[in-house]
Amino acid sequence: MLTDSERFAFTPRRLHAFETSGNAYDACQCDEAIAKGDTLIVLPEGVIGVAWTWPIAVTAAHGALHRVKDEPRSTLADLAASFDMDVADLAAAIALARALGLALDSVFECADPEA
Repeated sequence: MLTDSERFAFTPRRLHAFETSGNAYDACQCDEAIAKGDTLIVLPEGVIGVAWTWPIAVTAAHGALHRVKDEPRSTLADLAASFDMDVADLAAAIALARALGLALDSVFECADPEA
């Protein structure tokens, strides 16, 4: 018989969809249901982001979300560490943006999801 750990061997991911990136930004500031690292989806603007105190976009289109400063970072782990975020949270947002065919911000294009 499988244990709960074996039956539910996945990491749940929280996704929040918004009509505008401004709404997404505001929600990150005041909606307690949104936690650091949750994925933000703004399909009308082509924006995928990650919730944080100052939410960031992983896509080239960023709308009202912040862009990551173009600084050399060799791995996704380096990027995640600069935001005190889990690598898996950034990797999930990047994977979703790629799956939707959205252009990534240049900072995230070279990020190796395996690193």
